[in-house]
Amino acid sequence: MAARQLAALGLDVVVLEAHESVGGRTRSAQVAGVTVDLGGTFVGPTQDRVIALAAALGCRTHPTWVQGKSVVRWHGSRRRYSGTIPRVPVTTLLNTERVRLLFDRAANRLGADGMGRSEQDEISLGTWLTRVRAGQGATALLAAVARTTWGCEPDEVSLLHALRYVKGCGGINRMLDTEGGAQQDHFAAGAQEMSLRMAAELNVYTACPVRSVRHTAGEDVVLETPHGDLVARAVVVAVPPAMRNRIVFDPPLPSGYQALSQRWPQGALTKAYAVYEKPFWRDDNLSGQTLSDDGPVFITLDASPEDASRGALLGFIGGDYARRFDALPQAERRLQVLQCFAELFGPAALQPLGYIDQRWASEPWIGGGPTAHPGPGALTGYGRWMAEPVGRIHWAGTETADVWSGFMDGAVRSGERAATEVAAHLAVRTTDDEMAANA
Repeated sequence: MAARQLAALGLDVVVLEAHESVGGRTRSAQVAGVTVDLGGTFVGPTQDRVIALAAALGCRTHPTWVQGKSVVRWHGSRRRYSGTIPRVPVTTLLNTERVRLLFDRAANRLGADGMGRSEQDEISLGTWLTRVRAGQGATALLAAVARTTWGCEPDEVSLLHALRYVKGCGGINRMLDTEGGAQQDHFAAGAQEMSLRMAAELNVYTACPVRSVRHTAGEDVVLETPHGDLVARAVVVAVPPAMRNRIVFDPPLPSGYQALSQRWPQGALTKAYAVYEKPFWRDDNLSGQTLSDDGPVFITLDASPEDASRGALLGFIGGDYARRFDALPQAERRLQVLQCFAELFGPAALQPLGYIDQRWASEPWIGGGPTAHPGPGALTGYGRWMAEPVGRIHWAGTETADVWSGFMDGAVRSGERAATEVAAHLAVRTTDDEMAANA
């Protein structure tokens, strides 16, 4: 996105991509004739920048299937329910709603910069749940949220980071809901289509990791790659924070930037798809949406094509579940996922036409997903250096966004911000309206 904006201003822009294809944490694949998203998938209301980009590129979305009843598997029993609230014991629901209100209230009280009290960064989300007397059920539900959102357990993520993250999404319900929420729609041809279409208009080198970035005595920056050196007037680094330390900076980055890379680890999230002859669960009046307190799959969604020509189930595996799951051979991973699907939707789930899983923690240039999970002390100690330029080096990536951080919308916003910074740094004359038009 940064390259697209800067190229539109007439600058000579080159994109160096470490992976064999563009897209970062969006990656689409074909399984039994169905396009599935192995990374970022969904978009929803208030994600205005990614929606505008998709429209400009001609990338079509369609609603996520939500018709029918959802399923919750809780303490070994399986129940159906309607709406957004699962059928768990009333005491669990009341406790969970109380905890949610306390969390949303604390998030809403954060300052305009998304920062709160330092003591909120001194404890983990897990510690906070204990302090507010979250019951076993509420804790299990919030653990599922942590595994899906940050790819970690509640004890691994700073309370302040969790609050700031949710505030940037407009609240916990908007972040988690399907209709009216962040999972409302998905892309007909896969989310990676956006990057592929942008790349077709840009000067892009794939399989070209940058090994070092060196400031010269003059006004240039030299980038070392396997294919030779490249000289630039400015650089935008758009990698996850933990991956910044894979690049040698000369002179070295200030100590705060180095510490940030060490204290901003990537989460562990794996996505698994099974594709079927048809979405058979719909015949049983099921939406495909489930929640489970047992793993390895703990959340599912219907990811079938719009015309229902095939059925596709998407399962999420995160946190400790993903760390154990990812170490298994492919055949065992497939078996475990299909068994989870069968426990939720019946024995027909054991006979897919195709299966695929994506272990983001095994990606050498990504390091994990869906986003980072800074622990206690990281945000107040090092967060100030997340997006602050260093000389001619600027930073992008979804973690640097204040709104919808961790989502595709945050990634697009970060590219727009970085482009504006670079244009100002290079004294390129532009206006906010011109930058917005270039989107």
